[in-house]
Order: sequence, then structure tokens, then C-alpha cells
Amino acid sequence: MNKGILPWIFALMIMVSSIRVRAHHSLSGSYDMSREITLNGAVTAFQFVNPHPFVSFAVESQKGTKEQWRGELDNRSELVAAGMTEGTFKPGDRVVIVGNPGHDKAQTVYVRKLDRPADGLKYEQVGTTPSIQIPSKR
Repeated sequence: MNKGILPWIFALMIMVSSIRVRAHHSLSGSYDMSREITLNGAVTAFQFVNPHPFVSFAVESQKGTKEQWRGELDNRSELVAAGMTEGTFKPGDRVVIVGNPGHDKAQTVYVRKLDRPADGLKYEQVGTTPSIQIPSKR
């Protein structure tokens, strides 16, 4: 192989891999980081999946209709380390969510804070690390 082409191939490989990493971690690409919204609703599903878990919840609109929302949480491994499990949220749990709305997908939010008033569970995304206060067994 021509030695002059090897540096170009190497440089191209680095560029492609860095684009992929940046795309995965760019919240501003998917969410409007300049705005925060607050939503009150009831959990309909909790997907404790890699790389990011999702909590789906129903919100009653001002018109009285139910809107289905989907909230993205921090990465699963950090949530597990903080004490979250697949059973942390159950259908029917009332939650208050504060987060950044999605750019392109209606009714999506990146969860910055989540409170479950019934038992005092509190989740907060502080910088790049989640903080969770999980009450004793309910």
C-alpha cells in the first residue's frame, strides 16, 4: 500500500469516529437547552434500557385531552450506580418533570428534575451526574 495514503485513511477514521461520539452525546442536537418546561402527569411505562432509559407519561392538556410524553433520563449505568432499578417507576405513579423540550419530536423532554410527590422520590441531573433520593420501600 502507498505510504502517502495511510495518513489520510487514519485521519478519515478519526474524523468519522469523533462525529459519531459527538452526535451521541449532543443533547443540544435533540433538545432545546435554552428552555425548560414543567409537566405533571402519570407514568404509563418505564423503559430501563441502554444507553438511556425513558419514562413515558400521560399529561392532561389545557383542553382536557391526554397527551403522551416521553422523557429521556441520564445513562443507565450511572442511574444503576445511584440506586435506580427497572421497578423504580410503575404505571400510575404521579410525577412532576422539569426538563428541556425536544426540537423535532413533539412531546419529548430531556429530564432535568423528576419528583414523585407520593413518596418523596427526587431525581435531578446535576451537570453530567444524576442525583437520586429514593425513599425506602413503598
